[in-house]
Amino acid sequence: MTNRTISAIIFTLLLTFESSLTAMAFVQASVQDDPLLTIGGKPVDKDELIYLLSKGNKSEPGTLGMSRDEFDENLELFINYKLKVREAEAQELDQSEEFRREFESFRENIKAPFLIRNSLEEGELRKAYSRMQEIIRASHILLKFPPNAGKEDSLIVLRMALKIKEEVKNGGSLNDLAVEYSDDPSAQVNKGDLGYFTALQMVQPFEDAAFSLQPGQVSDPVLTSFGYHIINVKDRQPNPGQVRVSHILVRIEDSSPNGEDLAKRKVADIYNEIQKESTIWEDIVKNYSEDPASSQKGGMLPWFSVGSMIPEFEMAAFSLTEIGEVSAPVRTRYGYHILRLEGKKPLESFESMEESIRSSILRDSRSTMIQSQVMAIQKSRYNFDENEANVAKLRTELNNTTKNGFALAMSEKNLSGIQLFTLKGKSYIAQDLADFMAAEEISIKNKTSTFDAWYERFTASELNKAEEADLAANNKEYRMLLKEYRDGILLFSLMNEEVWQKGLLDSVAQKAFYEKNITKYQWKGRVNAFIVKVLDMTQLDAARKLLQGKSLSDELITTFESSYESSNSLAYQTETGTIEYSEHPVLSKADLNKDYQELEVNGHLHIVVFGDRIKPGPKKFEETRGPVIRDYQEYLDNTLVESLRKKYPIKINTKAKEETFIALNQ
Repeated sequence: MTNRTISAIIFTLLLTFESSLTAMAFVQASVQDDPLLTIGGKPVDKDELIYLLSKGNKSEPGTLGMSRDEFDENLELFINYKLKVREAEAQELDQSEEFRREFESFRENIKAPFLIRNSLEEGELRKAYSRMQEIIRASHILLKFPPNAGKEDSLIVLRMALKIKEEVKNGGSLNDLAVEYSDDPSAQVNKGDLGYFTALQMVQPFEDAAFSLQPGQVSDPVLTSFGYHIINVKDRQPNPGQVRVSHILVRIEDSSPNGEDLAKRKVADIYNEIQKESTIWEDIVKNYSEDPASSQKGGMLPWFSVGSMIPEFEMAAFSLTEIGEVSAPVRTRYGYHILRLEGKKPLESFESMEESIRSSILRDSRSTMIQSQVMAIQKSRYNFDENEANVAKLRTELNNTTKNGFALAMSEKNLSGIQLFTLKGKSYIAQDLADFMAAEEISIKNKTSTFDAWYERFTASELNKAEEADLAANNKEYRMLLKEYRDGILLFSLMNEEVWQKGLLDSVAQKAFYEKNITKYQWKGRVNAFIVKVLDMTQLDAARKLLQGKSLSDELITTFESSYESSNSLAYQTETGTIEYSEHPVLSKADLNKDYQELEVNGHLHIVVFGDRIKPGPKKFEETRGPVIRDYQEYLDNTLVESLRKKYPIKINTKAKEETFIALNQ
């Protein structure tokens, strides 16, 4: 069951078998000195009523506030709601494993929008989409670190990067220097030219540096997981969105000494053939393209955006402007291509791209950056104080252990009681970390950093708990939402047991209720009738011939309907059955004493053939089982409320009630 479904159920249950709640705005600032009411001695705060009423607020700005009568009605509904929650608690439905599992699942989803991480993620999402409005063309030189590089090795690489930057600054060509120095294997072919790209297509440090540069500018050395980069931005343009092309591919036979010339001549011949007016593109593709994946589909490729294809192919595709326009042959490492433009569309809206952007962010280094920022904010906010000397000692002593051997090694070295940190005034020791590791079912494969890996995970877990506890204690909106879901699950469970399932499954009780209330389930006067609405007046005589002077029967109806369905199915509309005539739009105007008659109703002629007339009388149980079940469930609900009002004394605080009314009308 989804959160949205439960939320709807919760609010609907407030209205079950009652009139609608009138919703007003939720007033944040309200006095919290006295409860609004007590139910069986348990206090209920007025803010809860204000919050729940606000959930269904549909009033327009400037409309009048809530009347006294509306307020009193809503208060009674609220009391009924809280009585049911109180009874669910008395039955210990909140202690069941099913409740705990369901509520915990909801809590995980509910808290997400309130967490520090959510606001940081939202910032990264917006920043990424903002950057996506542009595409950047850049060249770079990459200097990798040697295997198992130490600090001195890193400094040597950095000094080399600074030297190259100085050469570029003094007029050297970055592209020529890329051929000479770059450790990027593609530099020997593209001279460091990366083509166009946009946000989320490069590692984050590289992207950050590139988007900070204007055309012509060269970066200082930029450190990424690949090494140091020198970046030169060539161009910045608005993002053209996505393009779709079909293509013809002529491969170059590498084993042939004149493979390049042969491919070039072949693609030139194909290009000349395409220029002829009689040429059909799909036929040319099928006959000559050497791309097996697309040649039988007219050369059609999926939609793609900047940064998704090799630069030469991409630039040729985005340079096409008119649908159906064909490019000159384009050379890539795959061979020669001829492209035809099939479609263009702009960058999608943020709402459309939000989830794909989020997925990309969570897969790259931004996720680690966000987590580091979250922990930094949590540590500051919740008074985290690490015992650096003790942590360093534990790192030295325990980093080379395994997860399974951690507790034993810690005990043998007499380190169990050593303090790790304090959080919100509470001290955490090494034994707490060991207990956390034992409870976790996962393993972290890092033979040389066991302590570091698990210590970071443990710290993050405790900081997250501190943040959630802070939310529950100090964030009113979160606290109210959590209570709404908690009480809603209890309410659903109680109603399901005491009202819905009982009313649905107890057929004996249903029949007893039906017999006791038989006067509610009565047929009005009915008549067996066949009604023909004439849509084509040229067919009126044909209908008369078939129906006039005939007795109503199944055979008559079948004969009439089969006579026109195959030849003129739009000539008539028909209705048949045993019908309560007093409120029927046609039969209410008919003379029940005539077996055949023609009536003008709402601009159409109707032919009516009557059969048996049936006097008013009780409905059979099978004929009205649905309404009986609905009414019986309503009866069970009302009975439940009456019994709970006797079981749990209700005391309303007059002063708090008045404050609530005033708050709802501010």
